[in-house]
Amino acid sequence: MDALAIIAIIIGIVGIVGGIIPVLPGPPLSWVALLCMYFSKLNHAAANALTTKELIIWLVLAIVITIMDYVLPGRIARLTGAHKSAERGALIGIFIGIFLTPIGMILGCLAGAFLGEFVAEQQGLGHSIKAALGAFAGVILSTGIKVIFSAIALWEIIRICW
Repeated sequence: MDALAIIAIIIGIVGIVGGIIPVLPGPPLSWVALLCMYFSKLNHAAANALTTKELIIWLVLAIVITIMDYVLPGRIARLTGAHKSAERGALIGIFIGIFLTPIGMILGCLAGAFLGEFVAEQQGLGHSIKAALGAFAGVILSTGIKVIFSAIALWEIIRICW
């Protein structure tokens, strides 16, 4: 196994962790791992090698999933009946929470959606809590998608190695 393949595996593992921890960009790291694997000697020697077309598709998916990670919590909150203010509040809360712990990102999303609904839209406590829980469901869903993407990318790297 060459050095780039080993680096790809390590970055791939960090990419999975980044799917959970907000300060690490999981899908982009996983794509960098795939890029390392693409340039690895093992990839060029493997019959089931990673092609340029596949690498571009992985890049597009990584970009879409990264953007979706910021948008999805607010959109899910909207599906639960929240207003645009709750969606914006969830997005602002996520951005503020990124600089804190992973729990800070979740709490920021919850608080932002709640405050957007409760203060800006002047909705009742129950409706505001429902909006916040919708935003929380969006965070959980986007985290799951990031982890699945990163795990499949790592599996692809390991498949090429063996």
